[in-house]
Amino acid sequence: MNEPRPIRLHVNGRDIELAVPDRKLLSDTLREDCRLTGTHVGCEHGVCGACTVLVDGRPARACLVFASQMPGHDIATVESVAEGGRLSVLQQALHDAHGLQCGFCTPGIVMTFVAFLRDHPDPSDAQIRDALSGNLCRCTGYHNIVVAIREAARQLRERAASEGSGHGLA
Repeated sequence: MNEPRPIRLHVNGRDIELAVPDRKLLSDTLREDCRLTGTHVGCEHGVCGACTVLVDGRPARACLVFASQMPGHDIATVESVAEGGRLSVLQQALHDAHGLQCGFCTPGIVMTFVAFLRDHPDPSDAQIRDALSGNLCRCTGYHNIVVAIREAARQLRERAASEGSGHGLA
């Protein structure tokens, strides 16, 4: 008895109406029904972090919640991070520092650090590594990801200082 029911999700600033079974995972709903395939599904147990999205501005594992639990919440996926069709500061830093290889884990890392850098504009390497501990990467060895996050934080601080308006979007 898991018949699809209508729900309205607020994803990346848009309201989306769809019908989903009560027990359909948010990760599957985003990928299959919303066609937002940047949210990757790895372990399906909340361990790898590949499916990380922001729910009400906080990182959440999309493989651990049902889409039917999300009406009334603001959901942001990696598709929302680019700035005017260009990579965000964080995405560009990951690219420039070779902080990605196969890219499977990258969307989850980006979403984790969008929130992290908003809350920690001048993080230490230890803080970056601690925040990164919830995202598994089998390719990079993590060093270049830390370098990229540090560089993104520096650029975002400079941007905020030049704009005089606080911290910018990662």
